[in-house]
Amino acid sequence: MKKVFATILAAALTLGMFGCGSKTASTTGDAGKSGSGDKLIGVAMPTQSLQRWNQDGDNMKKQLEAKGYKVELQFANNEVNTQVQQVQNMITKGCKVLVIAAIDGSALTNVLKTAADNKVKVIAYDRLIMKTPNVDYYASFDNFKVGVTQGQYIETKLGLKDGKGPFNMEVFGGSPDDNNATFFYNGAMSILKPYIDNGKLNVVSGQKDFNTVAIMSWKSETAQARMDNLVTANYAGGKKLDVVLSPNDSLAIGIVASLKNHGYGTADKPYPVLTGQDCDKPNVKAMIAGQQSMSIFKDTRTLASKVVEMVDAILQGKEAPTNDTKTYNNDVKVVPSFLCDPVYADATNYKKILIDSGYYTEADLK
Repeated sequence: MKKVFATILAAALTLGMFGCGSKTASTTGDAGKSGSGDKLIGVAMPTQSLQRWNQDGDNMKKQLEAKGYKVELQFANNEVNTQVQQVQNMITKGCKVLVIAAIDGSALTNVLKTAADNKVKVIAYDRLIMKTPNVDYYASFDNFKVGVTQGQYIETKLGLKDGKGPFNMEVFGGSPDDNNATFFYNGAMSILKPYIDNGKLNVVSGQKDFNTVAIMSWKSETAQARMDNLVTANYAGGKKLDVVLSPNDSLAIGIVASLKNHGYGTADKPYPVLTGQDCDKPNVKAMIAGQQSMSIFKDTRTLASKVVEMVDAILQGKEAPTNDTKTYNNDVKVVPSFLCDPVYADATNYKKILIDSGYYTEADLK
């Protein structure tokens, strides 16, 4: 029986190496490093359809393998049931630690109970896993600060502190099943709400509460359709749109597409100030072209490096490094967290932030 299993496993690994369309990348690290080569780490990412998750997965895989771990990296095509099954398979294969960027933060309760029963530790990656006691750590960027930085950028760009205004504004929110989305929204509103309240920022559509402005699954096409509706209903007859709060780049790229279709991008009808997050290549190109104003840069190399430190500590029987033990309550417990600091890039500093750091090359942004 063991020989049959070994044969099947060898065949599966061969297919995994040569199957270019596969959503699963199973790799084996150097077993001679750090005595960790016999330890399998599961990394579950939401999708390969967005650039940032490919980069997150790749960085995690490379850095864990450099430490000598074996890595089971899987992408779930934004399908919750697929991710649940992938996590279950990782547990069955004997993964010692799971690093999970959840599609739906509330959908993993049962499978993580299985992980706990098998003494598998769980690190929630970038998105907090909700409604379960069986998540041990959370690693992310300071998500409230992401929103604060977007709000401060708008504040500075429009001169709101100097009393300038009023300006016409529209608000977008992230996916309501992603716990981070409310942190982004609340962070931005902590800066912008006083200006909304005193009339310096006028949300012409009146749509500003999170549940109204949220875009399910962070879909660009949904953001584009909503922007189409907002422009048609509220900005006919030459009324100026000055600023759009977008929490991330997938929404921003849809918003840009809508604005282009409505004739924005001319001297008479310039693009509004538009925020974003992730510094995806199309969005950096849009910044260079003057279509998007800024994007929060979350260096996935930094986050991956921190998660590797956490994995190392866990497998040595130690507490993983954290710097926040108060903020992130998943409705069952406060999850010990490590939060990295975000920065923003725009047309004035993107070369220093993105190219000089080696994150992109000049050719990537042509």
